[in-house]
Amino acid sequence: MKRVTERRTYSYLGPAGTFTEAALDQVAEARGQQWRAVHNVGEALDDVLEGRSDAAMIAIENSIEGGVSTTQDALATLPGLRIIGEYLVRVNFVLVAAPGTTLDQVSVIAAHPVAYAQCHGWLGANIPAHSHVPASSNVASAIGVLDGTLPAQAAIAAPGIVNHYDVEVLASGIGDNANAVTRFVLVSRTTAPPAPTGADKTSLIVELPHDHPGSLLEMLEQFSTRGINLSLIESRPIGDELGRYRFVIDADGHIEHERMADALLGIRRFSPRVVFLGSYPRADRQIVHYPDRYADDVFVEARDWLRAIVSGEPED
Repeated sequence: MKRVTERRTYSYLGPAGTFTEAALDQVAEARGQQWRAVHNVGEALDDVLEGRSDAAMIAIENSIEGGVSTTQDALATLPGLRIIGEYLVRVNFVLVAAPGTTLDQVSVIAAHPVAYAQCHGWLGANIPAHSHVPASSNVASAIGVLDGTLPAQAAIAAPGIVNHYDVEVLASGIGDNANAVTRFVLVSRTTAPPAPTGADKTSLIVELPHDHPGSLLEMLEQFSTRGINLSLIESRPIGDELGRYRFVIDADGHIEHERMADALLGIRRFSPRVVFLGSYPRADRQIVHYPDRYADDVFVEARDWLRAIVSGEPED
């Protein structure tokens, strides 16, 4: 009897046509599965935690605007989640409107706040007197203009919007940086990290024990003294009192590497709260290189040397 494979469900910021959908389309195992469009990051992660979805694709960082604070804060405060992959999407924007609309008729623009921030230059030069109406996504901004639920004549959206809706493209390539990229992560319930590939990244959220001179340096030394490069470090307020911060960290390497495991042990001893978000393949697949003195076998040899001393073995 042939076994029936149960379909998997993936949540993403919808509706169809968003950059998040483009990121999810890069996940080979998600193709042909059930895709669940949601309204925000919190809903996507709730889907995973409550079992409605097997995984969720969420934006975590933009090359222009930096970290996505709503995502970082959600990952810091919602237990039971694990990043299992990352994906990069090149970001480009178009200005769209209902058919028949012309650029000189536009005075109010609907846009997701992140998209709007990336188009300031073009908007200032071409529609200097405009006002902005926030939307929950790039596609939602266009839908709101088309159905009249948003008080705007035009919307900022991804170029793929033309494949899903009947819109007039008033201008293309309106982003201020042609090289803008958004980084997305695929998040599941807590599971064992994927096996190391040699081109991996480990993500953490670390709280400092208390505010004193050099506390941040002490945390960073846990990585630098083990030859680990940090590709991202951003601070976010913890929220319980002024001046207390947690740090979102991306470190090159995998938790199964001796140097990374040793660094995490040091961080765990140092910090009152460490959230391990995951070790997973880098989107760019660049191999992580490090000096020979930080190779795994060096850490193993040092540990064996210490074990021999403690056990009273004669030295060679």
